[in-house]
Amino acid sequence: MNRLYIRRASELASCSGRTQKRGKEMADIGLIHDGAVLVEDGRITAVGETGQLDRMLGLSEEESHALDRKETEETAWGGRPLSVINAFRKTLLPGFVDSHTHFIFGGYRADEFSWRLKGDSYMSIMERGGGINATIEPTRTASEEELITAGMDRLNRMAEFGVTTVEGKSGYGMDFDTELKQLRVMGELDRRHPVDIVSTFLGPHSVLPEYKGKEREFLDRMLQDVMPAVRRENLAEFADIFCEKGVFSLEDSEYYLTRAKDMGFKLKIHADEMYPLGGAELAARVGAVSADHLLKASDAGIRQMAERGVISTLLPATAFCLKEEYAPARKMIDSGCAVALASDLNPGSCFTNSIPLLIALGCIYMDMSIEEVITALTINGAAALGRAETIGSIEAGKQADLLIMKYPSITYLPYHTAINQVETVIKKGRIILSKNWLKNL
Repeated sequence: MNRLYIRRASELASCSGRTQKRGKEMADIGLIHDGAVLVEDGRITAVGETGQLDRMLGLSEEESHALDRKETEETAWGGRPLSVINAFRKTLLPGFVDSHTHFIFGGYRADEFSWRLKGDSYMSIMERGGGINATIEPTRTASEEELITAGMDRLNRMAEFGVTTVEGKSGYGMDFDTELKQLRVMGELDRRHPVDIVSTFLGPHSVLPEYKGKEREFLDRMLQDVMPAVRRENLAEFADIFCEKGVFSLEDSEYYLTRAKDMGFKLKIHADEMYPLGGAELAARVGAVSADHLLKASDAGIRQMAERGVISTLLPATAFCLKEEYAPARKMIDSGCAVALASDLNPGSCFTNSIPLLIALGCIYMDMSIEEVITALTINGAAALGRAETIGSIEAGKQADLLIMKYPSITYLPYHTAINQVETVIKKGRIILSKNWLKNL
């Protein structure tokens, strides 16, 4: 039995529970000073103050003081091996959950970013053949191994920022072979890489030129040809659609989501990003797990999402890169919504996976407290992926996905603005990243 004991954390910060946190609950984050966690075989078995867990382990006062003199220790207590980490003057958090990404793709679109800097809009670039459709050919032509190599690198970068679970979407093929290729790549990466991957089918990510004016025909192709194969191979848990002016209408999106649900998919929706189409209301109506983007969500849509328990997954880095107004996080929380934050890592509108940037934008520009931001990046991100039962908080029985941060308090997260503070990443009780070696340089 592998055992890990993290002790003496200045702050252990985590909400509790096995479901999403709504409204005022998002600020109710428990702080344990001089906190400690005991992990056995990848699961958290005890959480509390260091003195309490020392006594539970049967450590004498003298033995406790002896442990205090070392940063790490490989020892044995109760006749069993025990790895000890002293987190003096550091903060202990749950692993971050990035609940909306498009991290498997071929090619890049740096030219489009330059065009936007010169004043071109996202939709104008899309209308002249750029945007999502510009990533189709590079993704179709990339081999599975090429996509795996690129995906491994991106997952490594995510882990450096403390991400221990990530959602990945297809949608850069919009044909049978490439959609399945993207999903198979994510499945293979889930097996090879310590970061857990939750896959989403996003075949209706855009409208191919040959299907302009024939959107329903394209959706039927996805529903009848591609998605049954996705189900047979168990390649995706969720189905998603880009409901937007000039992409898929509200009516077409409802048509697709209703049938995807009947096929056994859980639902997500890209909603109300550029225009207030009523995507938030649709998400509530069809019982989506989350509605994502929501920059232009209506008050009625926000109210309905709160009533139906639809998670508002907000993507502030995308608004930042597009120079758009941020989604109304404060209004959503005050209306009783559960808010999650995610990166939206993709090759076009948001080529970043920076969790510190999300924290800064959430606190500074979206009027969220640091407690709410932590909740949005942990338990609510987990709930948006149907994983709140097992991850997203530091409590007994949950998977030991943990972060040791450089500074002694959560207040440093927005204060040391947009700087990565992750020192140690623990996934399923195993250290997968440590920056302690830097101290020796």
